[in-house]
Amino acid sequence: MQKIVNIKNKKAKFQYEILDKYTAGIVLTGTEIKSIRDSKASIAESFCEFNEQGELFVVNMTIEEYLYGTYYNHKPKATRKLLLNKKELKKLEKEVRNTGLTIIPLRLFINDKGLAKLVISLARGKKLFDKRDTIKDRENKVRLDRVKKSFN
Repeated sequence: MQKIVNIKNKKAKFQYEILDKYTAGIVLTGTEIKSIRDSKASIAESFCEFNEQGELFVVNMTIEEYLYGTYYNHKPKATRKLLLNKKELKKLEKEVRNTGLTIIPLRLFINDKGLAKLVISLARGKKLFDKRDTIKDRENKVRLDRVKKSFN
């Protein structure tokens, strides 16, 4: 029985306005995938960037060292290459270069075939007043749910 792995970036939807989503594969070593299967990873402070060759990398993603790994163990904060189609990479790179958007990871999961996948998003940073509106909407929803519950 395969354990379900679903690691989320909870702050992303609060700090960024999500514009477009993509699912990308990740190039990993043996001990990295084993740590991910044990849910020992974090994408909370990570982001994606392009190198000179037009390849996309995820930076600042933490994958803890594998407990039973010997000297073959990996570095926890290494940059890892993301796998996307050329068409998607060119579109993302154009958006990031021209309009100043950023690429952030939203969710790390393991698919049915046992491969690690990363849901990345093209996003625009929210301003302070946008964040306040988000908080206000969330609090209003909670109040409305309480009122509905009291009438039922």
